[in-house]
Amino acid sequence: MKILMMACLVLCLISTAYAAQGNAVYYDPPYTKSACYQNQDHGTMVTGVSDALWDGGRACGRRYKVQCVRGANTAPHPCHDGASVEVEVVDYCRQPCNGVLNLSKDAFAVIADTVAGKVQVEYNP
Repeated sequence: MKILMMACLVLCLISTAYAAQGNAVYYDPPYTKSACYQNQDHGTMVTGVSDALWDGGRACGRRYKVQCVRGANTAPHPCHDGASVEVEVVDYCRQPCNGVLNLSKDAFAVIADTVAGKVQVEYNP
């Protein structure tokens, strides 16, 4: 049992160590006009990505687990403690993109107060 607990702890630490960080912003619905899938509906837990992740369009369909770390502006305590959301890349966030991730408003609302507009996040594939 102790070995299993240690293995779980190590795996958790490794996944945290590989989390990338950046700013996330959000966009309002509808979410169906996208660079990846044109008018196909891929639900509400979706994101656009900036040049940093776009990879010439190869980012389409990738999934990221996203968690708010802290505010990126003057909004007090925007993060929803411990909340995370899994999103699928469906769009490209053209310059000037204010975040590495441009989350759907629905996805952003799971991890942070939308009044903040922009937050610092950790994201893992």
